[in-house]
Amino acid sequence: MATLEIRDLHVTVEADNATKEILKGVDLTVKQGETHAIMGPNGSGKSTLAYSLAGHPKYTITGGTVTLDGEDVLEMSVDERARAGLFLAMQYPVEVPGVSVSNFLRTSATAVRGEAPKLRTWVKEVKEAMQRLNIDPSFAERNVNEGFSGGEKKRHEILQLELLKPKVAVLDETDSGLDVDALRVVSEGVNRVRETGEVGTLLITHYTRILRYIKPDFVHVFSAGRIVESGGAELADKLENEGYEVYTKGGASA
Repeated sequence: MATLEIRDLHVTVEADNATKEILKGVDLTVKQGETHAIMGPNGSGKSTLAYSLAGHPKYTITGGTVTLDGEDVLEMSVDERARAGLFLAMQYPVEVPGVSVSNFLRTSATAVRGEAPKLRTWVKEVKEAMQRLNIDPSFAERNVNEGFSGGEKKRHEILQLELLKPKVAVLDETDSGLDVDALRVVSEGVNRVRETGEVGTLLITHYTRILRYIKPDFVHVFSAGRIVESGGAELADKLENEGYEVYTKGGASA
């Protein structure tokens, strides 16, 4: 069973000519088949956790460990993390001029799988996945994310998730900027991957609306760079009713 283990993770970032500690000792275990929701107010460190796991050079790990199946993730390059089975769906997917969606997807699959997928079966696989996500087939020949709406960008992220089949998927505020219809389609895509039982999901959000579609096994409250409370899905209902004020005012201990 694939397991992502985060132990006492500390992360800093350079801002305004100063070093600022963002993550202040994060402990979390995500196992294959589990869905964990991380919730918290803006600025609490949720996205920093996501990008630190993926290896973004902006963030400096100053303490702690991250392992995937016992392998040291922090010693891996970004592409090695992807090949090891770690996937990040970005809050703000970037445009990649000059690279078509079809080429991007096949190149990514080749890198992750270790060999190029057979063209005939690959074309069928992509076409079926695009249909499930209501993505127009013409998007395959467009440059990655260029001119895409917010909903189109997020559906493209989930398309990658379905095709690359990672061990652990980190979804950073996948619900941001989505209307109700797009949120439903994206959530259905995530649920299809979850139902295989082959992926651990770390869902980062500060709204509960996506949790109406994607039911978490565990909910963790993030505040001031650490997890301050954990529980089941009922914890999300508590946050919906009470907000984060009790945590931001120091009402919960780390």
